Amino acid sequence: MIGRALLVLGLALLAPLAVADERFIVVQSTTSTDNSGLYEWLLPQFTAESGIGVRVVAVGTGQALRNARNGDGDVLIVHARAAEEAFVAEGHGVKRHDLMVNDFVIVGPRADPAGLLESGGVNDALKRIAEASVIFVSRGDDSGTHKKELALWRAAGLDPASGDGGWYRESGSGMGATLNIAIGMDAHTLTDRATWVSFGNKGDHLVLVEGDTALQNPYGVILVNPETHPGVRARDGQIFIDWLLSPKGQAAISGFRVYGQQLFFPNARRTN
Repeated sequence: MIGRALLVLGLALLAPLAVADERFIVVQSTTSTDNSGLYEWLLPQFTAESGIGVRVVAVGTGQALRNARNGDGDVLIVHARAAEEAFVAEGHGVKRHDLMVNDFVIVGPRADPAGLLESGGVNDALKRIAEASVIFVSRGDDSGTHKKELALWRAAGLDPASGDGGWYRESGSGMGATLNIAIGMDAHTLTDRATWVSFGNKGDHLVLVEGDTALQNPYGVILVNPETHPGVRARDGQIFIDWLLSPKGQAAISGFRVYGQQLFFPNARRTN
């Protein structure tokens, strides 16, 4: 009994050392990559090869950028290029790299009350939504999807938040919660395709607008600047970025499927 007690005590004393010696990085990430299941596919492959664990903080792009500006993370993966470039220009990031791309779609009720299936692109679709005053649910959370949605309204010459018809609603929530609200209200919303394909509660909704080049959704990856934020695990963070951008990492991204459908398309070879 004494020997067993000593063994248990020894293991208990060693446990904190094992935790302290664990090698990992923190990735501040948009929710779409996490919600789709991409990280569950990618990260075990990277960790098996490198021995480096990856802890993902999945929030909207705006919050991910704010977290990284506070030095709370080693690597940033988001989808709002102008904001990413500003992050680097301010000295918070080392360099932005193209990582992959997918696209946004507008989903809505199968009945299609605004006639979006007959629209001539996303500009026309948004004008039809406004003219018909059918409910549109915005994330309203400063995420990459929200930023993209606002840019699309501007490109269509519309400011839906200024109207008084009550058809434009803001959830202030992530993509999953926003989809649930839109489906519950028989409303429309903008979502990245990866989240939509992976989403379980589609109700009677379907994709009504897709394929417009304005709906492309590029993702960037950035190492948080260790000169600005000394606590950054720069070496291991760079190893992760190099793996993502390598042929092996890009092939892993390409190989991710949900219901047989490829959701992200690698584009690391493009010029930044």
